[in-house]
Formats: sequence, structure tokens, C-alpha cells
Amino acid sequence: MQHPQSHNPASQHPEHLFAIAQQCRRDIVDMLTSVNSSHLGCSFSIIDILVTLYHAIINVDAIKQQLPSRDYIILSKGHAASGLYAALSSVDLIPRTMLSHYHQGFLGGHPTRKPAYGIEATSGSLGHGLPIAVGMALAAQHDSLPSRFFIIVGDGECQEGSIWEAITAAVRLGLDNMTIIVDYNNLQGLDRSDDIATEPLAEKFTAFGCTVAHVDGHDHHALTDAFNSPLTPRKLHVIIAHTTKAKGIDFMENKIEWHYKSCKPDEYKKVTELLEL
Repeated sequence: MQHPQSHNPASQHPEHLFAIAQQCRRDIVDMLTSVNSSHLGCSFSIIDILVTLYHAIINVDAIKQQLPSRDYIILSKGHAASGLYAALSSVDLIPRTMLSHYHQGFLGGHPTRKPAYGIEATSGSLGHGLPIAVGMALAAQHDSLPSRFFIIVGDGECQEGSIWEAITAAVRLGLDNMTIIVDYNNLQGLDRSDDIATEPLAEKFTAFGCTVAHVDGHDHHALTDAFNSPLTPRKLHVIIAHTTKAKGIDFMENKIEWHYKSCKPDEYKKVTELLEL
């Protein structure tokens, strides 16, 4: 199934997206450090995916106008909420001034559904975002709407049984308006994902009836091509995005402790220096 490309007026060429992603990373570390909060690593690992989607793929104006035919981005791995808020701010869906109120109002440590601000689902209980998206995608299919649904799940989250129950339903229903994006940073709360669940994830998706593609989750050009690739009719599509936890910060990259830690003053200084644009 070939979906039309974005008519997003904010759309950027891939070479421009790096600077936007770096600013989002700066916003993430500011938010998290201001309230001594965690999950910097996973927010950094998905930010290039989010920036590509919002700036090069979807029509942001349709979200601002709350059109029923808009595209939907759902963050199932809700603990990476600061990454979502930073990306939404980069396209003016969340006012930039609100980022300084992280952990206040609806900008909590996990997303609370606020469609007018681009937050399409409440998430954080792992394995729940994808089933929500299946229901929404089925409704859009029933109403013959052109909406596309992009759902970001974690590799560790894929150990939840509700993920595979949702995939079974989506495949059976032929929901080809959905793309599951797996943030494959190979680190979760207590260990490496490969050491906890040893089965090849791509083969498991294929066995359930999905089409599967692999992409470098930090390459904006490759991500743009992957999101714009023609889809197979009545097939659920999965993109496994190979990412690095805490991407872009050398002393944090690929270290499990940055699932939990917040920056101390000296670490914050180092991060902001590395993120200077």
C-alpha cells in the first residue's frame, strides 16, 4: 500500500534534521535535570526517529487542526516522554515555554493523552500503546480515513504478551495503515535485551505475519526512506530501528545506568558542551 508523502510545511531535508535533533536532546537534558528525573538514555535513542517523523513525514498542520484524517504518532514506551515533548515542541505543538514545567500539569514522566498538543495516547504501562493503536487504526480503516499510525515500542517492551496479542489482531485484520517502530537499543531496565529474550526479534515478527525492515535509527536520510517506502497491502509493517542508548553523549552511550540516572552538575555541563550547535 503506497501512502502519500507528507505535505508538512515544516518538512526538512535530512541534512537539516541533525541540528533539530541536537536541540531536542538539549531540551531533554534540561527537562530531566531540572526535576532530577531519569530515562535520558531511551529519550535520546528515539529522538532521531521522532524528529524525522514530525519534520519529514507527517502533516503537522493536520494535527494542529485536529483533522480526523491526521496521522498519529503513539509512544508506547512512555517512559521516554521527555523525548516526545521535545519533538512536539520542535514543531510548535507544545509551546516551548511549557517545557520548563516538566513534571507539572500533563507533561508528566509518562504521556497523558492531549490530542490538541499531539499526545495521542496515555502510555507508560508497557505493552499498552500498541493495543490502543490497533483499535484506533481499525476505526480509521472502517471509516476509510487515510490516517497512518506510527507506534514506537521498546525492544524490552516486546517481551510483553499484550504486544503479541495486539500484533495477532492487527495481522488478522489486515491493518496496513500501521507501522510499528522498534527502538532496538538492546538495553532495558536490568540487562541487555538480547540476553533476556534470545529469539531473533525480526524472525518472530515475520512468523506472526508482519513485513520487517531494518534501519539505522539515527540516520535521518535512511529513516525518511524507510517511512516513505511502499507498504504491502493488508500486511502489518515493522521497522526495527537500530539505536544507541544515550546517543550522542560519549560517556553515557550504551550504558545501562543511564536508564535510571539524572545528571549531576558536572555531567550536565559536559552534556550541554557536547550538544552545542
